[in-house]
Amino acid sequence: MDTEFEGKLTLGQRVADKVAVFGGSWKFIVTFMCILGLWIIVNSIVLIWKPFDPYPFILLNLILSCIAAIQAPVIMMSQNRQEAKDRLRAQHDYQVNLKAELEIRHLHEKVDHLIFKQWQRLLEIQEIQTELMEELAEHIRGGKRSRKRLK
Repeated sequence: MDTEFEGKLTLGQRVADKVAVFGGSWKFIVTFMCILGLWIIVNSIVLIWKPFDPYPFILLNLILSCIAAIQAPVIMMSQNRQEAKDRLRAQHDYQVNLKAELEIRHLHEKVDHLIFKQWQRLLEIQEIQTELMEELAEHIRGGKRSRKRLK
């Protein structure tokens, strides 16, 4: 199901997923913090005489705003796709559960049928045993009568 869903992705959707995966990782956070620290160090200490982005770091703020403005919708697109994927998975789970329920009902019917047949067979055996017991009782009674006649 996942491969089927993933196979229908456009280039933009694949990029959105990769950006969302990277943008929500510790690797991104650490890398981003290192870049920010490097930017501040280079503009504050190294380039004391001619920094390309002096202290209030306006250029840095502009870059951060642009990154946030681009990253937020891309992550939202990825989340929307993930939600669609989850809906598809939930629908598939529902269908599997429904089929399993039908199979269980079918098995219950088979077991009930077997139990009914078993009870019928048990009653037949009991009737046969009763008949045999009656025949045996008649045979025993008949044997006692024969002995009485002989005496």
